[in-house]
Amino acid sequence: MHRVAIVGGGTGGTVLANRLADELQPEIEAGEVDVRLITADEHHVYKPTFLYVPFGKKTVDDAKRPIEELVDRRVTLTIDEVTDVDTERKQLSLAERATALSYDQLVLATGATLEPEAVPGLAEGGHHFYGPDGAEALRDELAAFTEGHLVLSVVGVPHMCPAAPVEFVLMVDDWLRERGLREEVELTYTYPINRAHGLEPIADWASDLFEERDVNLETFFNVDEVDPDAEVIETVEGKELAYDLLVAIPPHRGSDLVTAAGLGEDGWVDVDRHTLEATAAEDVYAIGDTADVPTSKAGSVAHYEAGVVADRIASRVRGTVPTATYDGKTVCFLEAGMDEATFIEFGYGEEPYVREPSTPLHWAKLGYNESYWLTARGLL
Repeated sequence: MHRVAIVGGGTGGTVLANRLADELQPEIEAGEVDVRLITADEHHVYKPTFLYVPFGKKTVDDAKRPIEELVDRRVTLTIDEVTDVDTERKQLSLAERATALSYDQLVLATGATLEPEAVPGLAEGGHHFYGPDGAEALRDELAAFTEGHLVLSVVGVPHMCPAAPVEFVLMVDDWLRERGLREEVELTYTYPINRAHGLEPIADWASDLFEERDVNLETFFNVDEVDPDAEVIETVEGKELAYDLLVAIPPHRGSDLVTAAGLGEDGWVDVDRHTLEATAAEDVYAIGDTADVPTSKAGSVAHYEAGVVADRIASRVRGTVPTATYDGKTVCFLEAGMDEATFIEFGYGEEPYVREPSTPLHWAKLGYNESYWLTARGLL
């Protein structure tokens, strides 16, 4: 039997498992192939939902579904934590399993982990919307915030949902205006490099909107530490910035499994950017945030990568030469406020074109967020 193991039940892992269930249906039903999805969380989480929680537009429960409801019945679902990856023996150690689990093809879709503790004072002094607890805490703080200085600081790069910090600032600006509070609140956005975003077209688009909406922009702003008592941010460049409410995008790191297995530094898997095969081990792939490829850590990336890896694994199972490759395709909706959005699409070596924001694109983004559950099931 050919054994395919997928570690991680996020977008990439779930879409991949369902794609393989379809592509390898005859082999699976004949008992020739086992596709196994291993995840420590019994719930699948759609993280972009958290952006809307601070504004009361969504709840954290809206962001999750039981993973067994999303995974094809032909996939072997294992709810357990992988504690070790042995790429030489092609074995996985699991927390609740006495014996190692063998594989022929391994796909790591272990995602990214928030690490606010990496910056002194950040965990105590800052809020974020990149997880359920953080989004709910920020919702409560924002509801009570009527005046003062609100700072959105991108502290760690790379990070998940690269456009979300820009979206949050434009949304909170609109949200405050709707409540008649905007004149009482100073807004500042900070970014570590010399522009407002890593992608220049988005940076130019955001900078123009920030100027139009009276949002302060601080670039070359690399946070060194946060003083939660004095409510001051200190930077590597020697700057200080006082705040009354700090929304910070914390540093991210990959999986310790990846580092321990010698597959890449800082928990990101070194892969061929087109085949998504690990450079340090045979028969190992990585998709989603954990794959070290030169594009965004966005859900659409994981989705498209999953399709490529599904095709490549199916070819190997059938003894043919894999030809599917990933071209860096990324698509993303960006909120430009509470009722307008834009849309971008790009690939390796391409610059995105930022469309004029509109209400229809805003509703298209909300519509996609609802239909995402069909995407995870492999139906879209």
